[in-house]
Amino acid sequence: MKITDRSDLWWKTAVVYCLDVETYMDWNDDGFGDFEGLAHRLDHLAELGVTCIWLMPFQPTPDRDDGYDITDFFGVDPRLGSLGDVAEFTRTARDRGMRVIVDFVMNHTSERHPWFRSARRSRTSPYRDWYVWRDDPPKSPNAVFPGEEDSIWEFDERTGQSYLHSFYRHQPDLNIANPAVRDEIAKTIGYWLQLGISGFRVDAVPFLIEPPEGVDIGDPHEFLRDLRRFLQRRSSEAVMLGEVNLPYDGQLDFFGRAGAPAELTMQFDFLAMQSLYLSLAREDARPLAETLAKRPRLEPEAQWANFVRNHDELTLDKLSESEREEVFAAFAPEPGMRVYDRGIVRRLPPMLDGDPRRVRMVYSLLFSLPGTPVLFYGEEIGMGENGEQPGRQAVRTPMQWNGGRNGGFSRAAPSKLAAAPPSGGYAPEHVNVEAQMHDPDSLLSFIRQLTTRYRSSPEIGWGELDVLPTGLEAVLAHRITADVGRFVAVHNFAAAPVVVRLELGPVAPHSVLSDLFAVTTAPLDERGAVDVHLDAYGYRWFRVVEPDDRRLT
Repeated sequence: MKITDRSDLWWKTAVVYCLDVETYMDWNDDGFGDFEGLAHRLDHLAELGVTCIWLMPFQPTPDRDDGYDITDFFGVDPRLGSLGDVAEFTRTARDRGMRVIVDFVMNHTSERHPWFRSARRSRTSPYRDWYVWRDDPPKSPNAVFPGEEDSIWEFDERTGQSYLHSFYRHQPDLNIANPAVRDEIAKTIGYWLQLGISGFRVDAVPFLIEPPEGVDIGDPHEFLRDLRRFLQRRSSEAVMLGEVNLPYDGQLDFFGRAGAPAELTMQFDFLAMQSLYLSLAREDARPLAETLAKRPRLEPEAQWANFVRNHDELTLDKLSESEREEVFAAFAPEPGMRVYDRGIVRRLPPMLDGDPRRVRMVYSLLFSLPGTPVLFYGEEIGMGENGEQPGRQAVRTPMQWNGGRNGGFSRAAPSKLAAAPPSGGYAPEHVNVEAQMHDPDSLLSFIRQLTTRYRSSPEIGWGELDVLPTGLEAVLAHRITADVGRFVAVHNFAAAPVVVRLELGPVAPHSVLSDLFAVTTAPLDERGAVDVHLDAYGYRWFRVVEPDDRRLT
């Protein structure tokens, strides 16, 4: 089957943009972003080249974990709008050519959810078995949030039992061994699909399907397969993008191995992300090249999601202790820049000392790696973090629209804002959309150019990866091959310019290497060999153009 026959798999060549409604655009000036404000900024996203908007949780919440502690899976936080606003926003986004996916957070609820309020009143509550209780809980493994939680069990005095919480104690785990819980999860999926949502980013997937200790439910992956089958019955276009931070072999279990029923549609490539930062710290492309070479090839209906950072800590948990210390020393030298002994709470530009060459090289790499690129809001303009905000809140600051008060996010008093913007060199007066939108040399213009080139290069989403030898430690060269042709990208991680010898293998006579960012071509010899010049922290994208190739380059 050719790429042109696969248009139903829209996510294979999507540009995903993650945002928090609460911090994106405040239209009623109460200090909190809202769906009406977001709808008024859809043209910015359309012009950026976004084709899929991923919304962080917007349901009712006590907001003790940035919305991931939900009290009603079918509602909308009244600060952000109403269900009518969600439906109108989704329709308007679709009119602009953008689908919407939402965070799916059903491995736990808030302790204030009506189900848990009922469950903790009595051991005979009809919702008691919707959660996991033990008289003598087993010795717990390390908590997900070391330093904030020292156990995954919390004793409840009222009923004399302990309940399981894989994350914070105010987020009790749901019991997926209970068929009623599974039915409620499916009902929630169906509900949001009916409102026009095109899929879900599934939070903490391994925790979602893990049965309570001592309970045999058979293959826990069958639950995920059931969800996928239900999803596809309700909407053939809908996707499940999974947060599965495991080694590659473990991630294959969540895709559904060859011949097995499908599970997740896409998964984030945490291993490549972490290797990227090790390569940046060393100015040595080999850690990333070695990781990419180990990346398993997937079935055509599955996909890797590539990212530079997301809304959580920039986790380095899959690096060795010594490698992690290297990255900390380079990009998070102060203790306040780190969290949970494994992650960084900074955005990319400050970590790279604002060097535009390195920043652009990283985003060029993001869009050129095989898979689907995922941007976190504000990355398109080079936003920084607010180190005065605690923990992961440092990177969850308001979107910076202009250089005025509150960065144009809200006209409310600064004390009433959902979060405070950064100060110093990354404050709104220095970094904002308005200042960059008409500047052809701005980062915003560069990201727009990347999305355009990415969308016109379906090989990136559909093709197979080969890491090419370069003989240079600082240079990563990779090729992506699909039925429409061959794409080649080269990236220099070092501060010195270099000349790279590429050997692409046999090509048709008179074939050339066409530069996708300039009107230049280079002839290839019969072995497909060519010398390529790279500036310091330089990058180049190419297409192998044979004499009968009729694509625009």
